[in-house]
Amino acid sequence: MSHPADSPSWKLLDDKWPEFGNEPRNLRLALSSDGFNPHSSLSSRYSCWPVILVTYNLPPWLCMKRKFMMLTLLISGPKQPGNNIEVYLEPLIDDLKSLWDGIRGVYDAHNGEYFTLRAALMWTINDFPAYENLSGCVVKGYKACPICGDDTPNHRLKNCHKICYIGHRKWLPINHPYRRQRAAFNGKPEYGIPPEPLTEEEVLHMVENGDRVCWKKKSIFFDLEYWKYLTVRHALHVMHIEKNVCDSIIGTLLEIPGKNKDGIAARLDLLNMGVKTDLQPEYGERRTRLPPGPWNFSRAEKREVYNSFYGMKVPEGYSSNIKNLVSLQDSRLLGLKSHNCHTLMQQLLPVAIRSVLEKPARYEITRLCFFFNAICAKTVDVSKLDKLEEDVVVTLCLLEKYFPPSFFDIMVHLVVHLVREVRLCGPVYFRWMYPFERYMKVLKGYVQNRTRPEGCIAERYIAEEAVEFCTQHLSDVSTVGVPSSQKTGVSKPLSGCTNTEEVLPYIEQHMIHIKTAYPKFRKRTKWLQDKHNSTFIQWLRFKVQSELEEDNHGVSENLRWLAAGPNMAVPLYMSYLIKGIKFNIKAQDDVRTTQNSGVYLLAHTMQVASAKDKNSILSNMGFYGVIQEIWDLDYQKFTIPVFRCDWIDSSGLVVDELGFTFVDLSKIGHRNDQFVLASQVKQIFFVDDPMHRGWSVVLSMPNREYNDVIGDEVLGDVIIECEPFTRGMPNVDTFDELVGELGGQNIRDGCEDIWIE
Repeated sequence: MSHPADSPSWKLLDDKWPEFGNEPRNLRLALSSDGFNPHSSLSSRYSCWPVILVTYNLPPWLCMKRKFMMLTLLISGPKQPGNNIEVYLEPLIDDLKSLWDGIRGVYDAHNGEYFTLRAALMWTINDFPAYENLSGCVVKGYKACPICGDDTPNHRLKNCHKICYIGHRKWLPINHPYRRQRAAFNGKPEYGIPPEPLTEEEVLHMVENGDRVCWKKKSIFFDLEYWKYLTVRHALHVMHIEKNVCDSIIGTLLEIPGKNKDGIAARLDLLNMGVKTDLQPEYGERRTRLPPGPWNFSRAEKREVYNSFYGMKVPEGYSSNIKNLVSLQDSRLLGLKSHNCHTLMQQLLPVAIRSVLEKPARYEITRLCFFFNAICAKTVDVSKLDKLEEDVVVTLCLLEKYFPPSFFDIMVHLVVHLVREVRLCGPVYFRWMYPFERYMKVLKGYVQNRTRPEGCIAERYIAEEAVEFCTQHLSDVSTVGVPSSQKTGVSKPLSGCTNTEEVLPYIEQHMIHIKTAYPKFRKRTKWLQDKHNSTFIQWLRFKVQSELEEDNHGVSENLRWLAAGPNMAVPLYMSYLIKGIKFNIKAQDDVRTTQNSGVYLLAHTMQVASAKDKNSILSNMGFYGVIQEIWDLDYQKFTIPVFRCDWIDSSGLVVDELGFTFVDLSKIGHRNDQFVLASQVKQIFFVDDPMHRGWSVVLSMPNREYNDVIGDEVLGDVIIECEPFTRGMPNVDTFDELVGELGGQNIRDGCEDIWIE
């Protein structure tokens, strides 16, 4: 799946209302609402709530763009509307009813005809507190999970004075060994079955009969005729779930005040449950001693993790400067925003903790990061979702084994339901709030009068809509809200001499020519390839010149300039922008806080076992390198940028059991073949491996946007490929020993005790 149109939720509307689905011009909408402070002063508690609609009928790369976001309502402050938000939503619901019934006389400018336009709201997108306001579902207390309802797994922690949500062994297969373990979990075996999500009829029955345990009210969205039939009405927000889980993990591991889930109360709750009793606190006259648990770092490990974060340099546009978030003096991570937590969970956290913790606790955190990386992909392989769901259930059970129950708030529990929503609704990035939060920043910039912020936003929005309509009738005017395709530095979209369609026939002819001229070497593939590389350019020049002397030669102008060769005066650049991606040379990166010099090349080349191996084979092979120089070859009519790189030798390349790729940047090879076309490489970056000095972990830059491939049915660049996560989840059997009835050792060896005043 690469679009909500591929999801069962989309097909449900088509099947239940065929007259609606048969008209492709009928709109499928999503609604998002959240509060923001329109003032620059953080001391102000003013809360303004915009209600925004997006249209899913557009291509994937345009659905969530600012240009196609409709500001339908603006709920004024200074206080948030809370459960009274339905009063403000009534005009919008009336419009949605009219759109479902159909608006006659809508003109289709493309086909030049009038038709009846209809629209349906598929789901709402909001964080978990707003989920309660819009859905009417209770999101606190014993029944806080909107999917599990009455069967929400919960446990009251008397000393922490909170409810934890443990019991994920219900989702395991009935014969799984974890179900029989007691001491490692809550002291009891698990024989329950996973709760089934409520059907549409059950939800409506509970809402109408006033079930106050799970539902506070009947949502106004049930006034829509089709709303009760939808399988997913309010989407779980992955962005905020991921941030809260990241905050809990980092806060507990690094013992950050206010975010640490460990403490005296958490240890007493373990004692009350009868599990991990060796971790109970020991009271002294002035201080209380807490034995180090499986989740606790030693002082040296904390310094190592902070130094790892402090030394990370990422590409420009990847995230904020990680170094600025680390305070080495106070040993704290400061100002983690949603996107910072996203990058940590996607790639950086598994690298930072490689050399700390014991293997079981480290692997369970790595598994959770792998899960978030897989769930956030731009395309979804439906056949792998069942395996992904099984893996995340095992991961949550492992967390229950090695983390205190106080760690498991409702956000950690909601992780178990994310695969279900992906299966029903499609890729996650169509249902997270990053685009809406960026748009709220734009709305915040509209405010010029602090006493009337909503009026400023409304007037500027209407003015922008009018100007945007006018720009459609003007030439050479950029569109508001749609990023332009940046191809600065490339005047013509040529890939170079060796992979254009015009040159391919000449490559084949030249190989035939070499085999004919040197019949003794016709079976030696490596020798033929080396000979082709060294003589092809000169042969092509004479070949094209001879064809130009003929009538009706058919040689294109591009091929003519390629065969003639570039200008010998080659300009060098320190930075170059290729299709919106900035590349720097290594010397430029050394004096900057970002890293843009790493490249990865996947080439179809010959591979040999040794220098004496004569039976070479042709296959795809990956090369990792660092840009040393950027050349811009001038072919008179166009230019082609090329990179001179230091490529890592195969002896400096290692892949571990988790799929992490490690390189030794000091081992340089392939010195006779250093150049590569800029259009052929993918940007990567290197992070120092905290476990092995001198080695670096290879991480890839995710593709942020689709490329609209004209004339191709396959969408380009639709997957966020992260280099170390190509092998899937680490196998539990490689590190997890089954815990017996008497339990195992829970105190970490070699780790200092925790003292609390």
